[in-house]
Amino acid sequence: MKKYSVPEISEGVYWVGVKDWNRTMFDALIPLPQGTTYNAYLVKGKEKTVLIDTVNPGFEKELGEKIGQVIDLADLDYIVMNHAEPDHAGTIPYIIKVSKEASLITTEKGAKMAKIYYNVPEKRIKTVKDGDIIELGGKTLKFIEAPWLHWPETMFTYLVDNKILFSCDFFGSHTAFGLYDEDVEELIPLAKRYFGEIMMPFKNMGKKALEKVKELEIEIIAPSHGPVHKNPERILEAYRTWTAGETREKVIIVYVSMWNSTQAMIKTMVETLLSEGIEVSLYNLPTADIGDIARDLVDSRAIVLGTPTVLAGMHPLAIYASYLVKALRPPLKYGAVLSSYGWGGGAPRQALEILGPTKIEVVGTLEINGPPSADDHQKVIEIGKQLSNKIKEMGNAADRTVKRF
Repeated sequence: MKKYSVPEISEGVYWVGVKDWNRTMFDALIPLPQGTTYNAYLVKGKEKTVLIDTVNPGFEKELGEKIGQVIDLADLDYIVMNHAEPDHAGTIPYIIKVSKEASLITTEKGAKMAKIYYNVPEKRIKTVKDGDIIELGGKTLKFIEAPWLHWPETMFTYLVDNKILFSCDFFGSHTAFGLYDEDVEELIPLAKRYFGEIMMPFKNMGKKALEKVKELEIEIIAPSHGPVHKNPERILEAYRTWTAGETREKVIIVYVSMWNSTQAMIKTMVETLLSEGIEVSLYNLPTADIGDIARDLVDSRAIVLGTPTVLAGMHPLAIYASYLVKALRPPLKYGAVLSSYGWGGGAPRQALEILGPTKIEVVGTLEINGPPSADDHQKVIEIGKQLSNKIKEMGNAADRTVKRF
């Protein structure tokens, strides 16, 4: 009796990955409300067999037993390391110990990382470059360098005969549900969240990668997190939109309020923007999911930051949110800052210092002492209308035709 489900996703190609249902956090930063997967694929040719990526440390035995349901692990010929991060490569030491003749295939930069992180002997490493191929007997692997998606050594592997693109983190999503894209109803929002968290800072490199694979015949995209895409055009079209930085008439509002003064201004801002026909995504930072914020940053045109002053600066949660925006490099064009204080101000100044390098045009700031007055609310309305006008003036033709990914 076979212990594990090892689905054959295409002729001679098996999913031997792991579903981590219980993982709740990634990189000590990203919440995982649906867990995640570490996808690994076994490709069996007539003469050679290759394992494409491995799994997170701690799942060595499960990976080995799944491979063992298809072939004797000791007979494995190659291990492809598309990316050196431990969630994909952390089981390499176990695999090369058991598969004593297997060679590790990776890029030149990947080879250096394999030696440093996983103590892979140089004699066990075979480096490849863009366009190189390896024959397995009736199956051909082609390697495509895709640097900075999202580490410098990353590459894609294309199985020519089956028309499968093994894309590692690119096109991924964090969910343990489903095997195929059609099994997960909310796949595009999950993929968008993942893109915002991981790929958005590298969207220019993402555009280059999309150009590289444009001429390939792709029937399946097999990423290293989340479901396998049997309908590849759906995720390809989404990534074309996201990497192009196409935005909507949309504002993301993130705020924290200690005694409701900042919150009162934020409420007025929300109502103003909605009355102007602007889409609003609102997040109260003490309870917000960072992954959801990253998702909405992908296609927002502007941001409103609300923060009280704490010891002459922003509230720590607002500082965190500001640095997140700076790090993720979303396609935001405009911004506004609303702040309140009890006995001393300073929050807007710090916000502008942090956001300055992002080149976001701040159309208005308002700092008040105590609860907002009627006059203060009117000033918020005026800033909201200025922000709405700026958003509409962008006249992004693509915005009117883009799918609402």
